Amino acid sequence: VYCVKRLFKSIPCFLFPFALSSSKSQITIPIFSVLRPLPTRRPPPIVGEVSLGSECSVWFNAVIRGDVHYIKIGNKVNIQDGAVIHATYLKSPTNIGNNVSIGHNALVHGCTIHDNVLIGMGSIIMDDCVIESNSIIAAGAVVTKNTHVESGSIYAGIPAKKVKDISQELISGEIDRIADNYVKYASWYQD
Repeated sequence: VYCVKRLFKSIPCFLFPFALSSSKSQITIPIFSVLRPLPTRRPPPIVGEVSLGSECSVWFNAVIRGDVHYIKIGNKVNIQDGAVIHATYLKSPTNIGNNVSIGHNALVHGCTIHDNVLIGMGSIIMDDCVIESNSIIAAGAVVTKNTHVESGSIYAGIPAKKVKDISQELISGEIDRIADNYVKYASWYQD
């Protein structure tokens, strides 16, 4: 796995979020679209042992730090503005499945997030949590260490607790819609 940080030391340009091609193959080096020189801006920091699937996007001021343990991100994952993805040194890696949206300013730390999940804006997912498929973590929720979020549920609050089961309407109307939209948004920044 390539340490992306070294690549950017010699590039004095503003790098927009990357969007991978429509190919379904997995890669470990993100692709950025360089649009214009802008020395006051920096690319999104992606360092260490990080792998990203196809159709992923990493947005402005997001940080993905695989410097202390690996971070594996599946296909069609969007990591929105200001989000932080990290792990715990030699203890808790971060695994993110397919079709996942990580909301603005969310913190995902040393946990496992399965497929078809929406992590709300400003929420915090702590070490060793497991977020099962087809789930929503509400904006501002704090999912404390070792919490197991049941498949098909919505968790909210501080600390986060199950508030209700998720409907098929929310899966297609929120989880799928947001993931699909971010694939579209990322395409706006490609050459």
